[in-house]
Amino acid sequence: MREFNEIVIPDLGSFGEDSGLQKLDICSDGRFAVGSNGVQTIAATGDGKVEFIAFENKSIAFVRSSMGYPAYYPVEPAGIDKPLKAVLMDLDGTSVRSESFWIWIIQQTTASLLGNPNFELEDEDLPYVSGHSVSEHLKYCVNKYCPDKSVEQAREFYFKHTHEEMELIVQGRGRKDAFTPSPGIKEFLLKLKEANLKIGLVTSGLYEKAWPEILSAFRQLDMPDPKNFYDAIITAGFPLRKGSAGTLGELSPKPHPWLYAEVARVGLGLEPSERRSVIGIEDSGAGVCSIRLAGFAAFGLADGNIIESGTKALCEHYCDNFEEIESLIL
Repeated sequence: MREFNEIVIPDLGSFGEDSGLQKLDICSDGRFAVGSNGVQTIAATGDGKVEFIAFENKSIAFVRSSMGYPAYYPVEPAGIDKPLKAVLMDLDGTSVRSESFWIWIIQQTTASLLGNPNFELEDEDLPYVSGHSVSEHLKYCVNKYCPDKSVEQAREFYFKHTHEEMELIVQGRGRKDAFTPSPGIKEFLLKLKEANLKIGLVTSGLYEKAWPEILSAFRQLDMPDPKNFYDAIITAGFPLRKGSAGTLGELSPKPHPWLYAEVARVGLGLEPSERRSVIGIEDSGAGVCSIRLAGFAAFGLADGNIIESGTKALCEHYCDNFEEIESLIL
């Protein structure tokens, strides 16, 4: 790893030593190296999930994958032109506080794999069992705690536990503390509606996970049917199980750009030329990268892992609460 000096990544920005980015000599897949084929700089996010390869007048991003399917994307310039047309919002951590519940499901899954109902995850596991795809979370636990098992076996237990818990929550009989609306979310959403902004909800979670979360939060907030309130809701779809068809989602979650691109272009009908009239709000580093690679300006929300993941510098603004975001966009 190279000594960090200020770097410039075209269409992304200039970054100093306090940016959280790490300067590299070579891309982790070996395809690009500084000083070869016009490459001037390579820098990775602090968590190593995304690597930016900078040329003289353009940049590309390499999104790594623990499942073996990485991808390269062009880096598009992003900014804000007011009045805005749409606000895209993450679900977990941004709109609803649910991380501890889903970590508990991962723990229950690992316990089932081990045949040990008393199993508990360690503190050092937490960065690897939240913020990414289900398969990546499970792969980490399988590798560490039960390497004789497979991710496929883990998925069976995971969806069994998830299905049981979600059924109870939809019926109003589940864990009362599972999903809590984020502070200020109701007031913020109603302000966006008053301003006639389109609102898109985005999650890397599967529909059967996401819908009970949304429904539970709206019930607590005494708000109308979320399917009618939001202008578009995009989830990671439905899981692949024996005897049924799944949908794409496990290999294309955040930090890939597709969920945010889908909700904006397909869900809200916004053209790529309207990107500067759209912002995305996220509390995770993977989400910030996803928004940014989709070509939108990212607003970071505190209390997630943006600082720890080394992605704060990729945010147009980093805010402590929704009230602060509201003052910047309305």
